[in-house]
Amino acid sequence: MIQYTQSRTKADLEQILHLQKINAEASISAQELKQEGFVTVSHTLELLTEMNDLFPHTIAKDGDEVVAYVLTMLKAMEKRIPILVPMFEQINSTHYGGEVLKNEDYFLIGQVCVKKEYRGQGVFKGLYEKMREYLSPHFKYVITEIATRNPRSIRAHEKMGFKVFKEFEDETDHWALVIWDWK
Repeated sequence: MIQYTQSRTKADLEQILHLQKINAEASISAQELKQEGFVTVSHTLELLTEMNDLFPHTIAKDGDEVVAYVLTMLKAMEKRIPILVPMFEQINSTHYGGEVLKNEDYFLIGQVCVKKEYRGQGVFKGLYEKMREYLSPHFKYVITEIATRNPRSIRAHEKMGFKVFKEFEDETDHWALVIWDWK
């Protein structure tokens, strides 16, 4: 039985890193990349812990095993992950709902991943519902970027209520910025 909770232990974070590693773009075939999706950024235990200390990540566990996660990344992490700087620049210069986003209460999905054997069973939705329960009292918006060549992820986020509000290209990829309005 899947339980949704927050990451609380070093073992939880280590299991997130393992799941991240086996679903990294470099670790999967081109066909799997196209059909199943992929993760782009690789974190260190130190960085993942730093992020978790600000607001814990939401995880799905089957027994003691982390089978899915959604990482919580606050604006304070803007300069900590160089590959994400262009995303922050795009977000912070964009208006949404009549306001400049950099002045709004938002956090970023640092990454979401569901173990292959658990896909298509509602785990993605369960993660986001639990995350919203934990974080909606603190934030107005949730934002993330998705490589446009990852249509599975874009569709899954749209089903949750995210909307594409901007696209941009940097030296690594073409990105869709998506937002979930909790107000």
